Amino acid sequence: MHAISIHQFGGLEELNYNKQSRPQLNTGEVLVKTTAVGVNPIDWKTCSGGGASGFVTEFPFIPGWEFSGVIADPGDTAFNVDDAVYGMIRFPQPAGCYAEYIAAPAAQIARLPDAVDLTMAGGLATASLTAWQAVFVKGDLQPGQQVMVLGAAGGVGHLAVQLAKWAGAHVTGTASLHNHEFLAELGCERAIDYHHQSLDEFNSSMDLIIDCVGGETGISALPCVKPGGVMVTLPSVTKEQVIAAGVAQRRRVEPILCEPSAEQLIKIGELVADEELKLHIGETFPLAKAAEAFALSQSGHVCGKLILTCDQPA
Repeated sequence: MHAISIHQFGGLEELNYNKQSRPQLNTGEVLVKTTAVGVNPIDWKTCSGGGASGFVTEFPFIPGWEFSGVIADPGDTAFNVDDAVYGMIRFPQPAGCYAEYIAAPAAQIARLPDAVDLTMAGGLATASLTAWQAVFVKGDLQPGQQVMVLGAAGGVGHLAVQLAKWAGAHVTGTASLHNHEFLAELGCERAIDYHHQSLDEFNSSMDLIIDCVGGETGISALPCVKPGGVMVTLPSVTKEQVIAAGVAQRRRVEPILCEPSAEQLIKIGELVADEELKLHIGETFPLAKAAEAFALSQSGHVCGKLILTCDQPA
């Protein structure tokens, strides 16, 4: 099979597209012939020596934690050959998803409804699970509550907006002005241009803030959390900073580390099939062009999700 791998931590020049052995199955695993893989900031952060690099114990290292594809070998599981599946697996341990074949724990993947596009689903699991767990697990969202999503046009943000809206919340989103029409289509009742608009009018008005940006942006939104409300902050690199600011302002801040969940993936797949949830694809690249996708992701100006497709012959 072909795969993207690195032999040491570093920049984009360390990414190699080459042939490697197909993974061997252990008990409870399936072999997936990969259709598509989602690109997430944690991928390039890990390859550069940050992110989840502390869990990388040997090289070559194949990045990636989410994928879609079809079952090539069900092993000893209840899946069948040619079942369409998707998932986020093993995080934060290495999962090797930037490859044409993946050994995946059956307990961490889900079948895809027929109505769901397989290529799109390659970028669905991580962002949707993160959004689901931020909104419903950490945020405990209730119908009728006020929600603000910081970075609402991004990969996690645009899904969090839709999930909050589906759950009956009133949603405000922050994004650059050129994305405001997109936010309205997602279900935002109000859109804020974070470059030029103050959040002062929203002080003490939000039951839940989903902070997809972190750092000073997250801290500046803390006064918007009402008494008894919560901010869920996603970026791991600034979580301590935002939490400390929350303590100082007597605002509750919760960090989040996305966890695999087949049960949640099943529900998310149903919402996508019913057109209650839609993943916006920013751009797709062939697997061999992972470096180009990394560079675009690093720019911080992606609307929606970047996806790598694995349509080269094995």
